[in-house]
Amino acid sequence: MDKFLHDHPRKPRTQNEIDKVINRLKRIEGQVRGVQKMVEEDRYCMDILVQISAIQSALKNVGFAVTERHINHCVTDAIQQGEGKETIEELMGVLKQFSK
Repeated sequence: MDKFLHDHPRKPRTQNEIDKVINRLKRIEGQVRGVQKMVEEDRYCMDILVQISAIQSALKNVGFAVTERHINHCVTDAIQQGEGKETIEELMGVLKQFSK
C-alpha cells in the first residue's frame, strides 16, 4: 500500500457512513456463507452461480459507494489543496483494478 499517497482519509467518515458500509459488508459475508453451505449441500450449480453473481454485484456496489465518497470528499479536497493530479492518478490506478 505504500504506493498510495494517503494512509488515512482527509475527511474522516461519519459513524453513519461507517455503519452503512459495515452493514453492507456483513450482508455480503452472509451471502458468502450461504454459498458455502450450498456447496456443502451439493446444490444445483446454476443456483450457486446465481448467488455468486449477486455477491459480485453487491461488492461492486460497495466499491462504487466508497468511490463516490472518495471523489466527493478526498479528491475534491486534494484538488482544492493543489494535489489533484496525484490524487486523480491514484484513484485511476485503483479503478483500473476494478475492471480486471
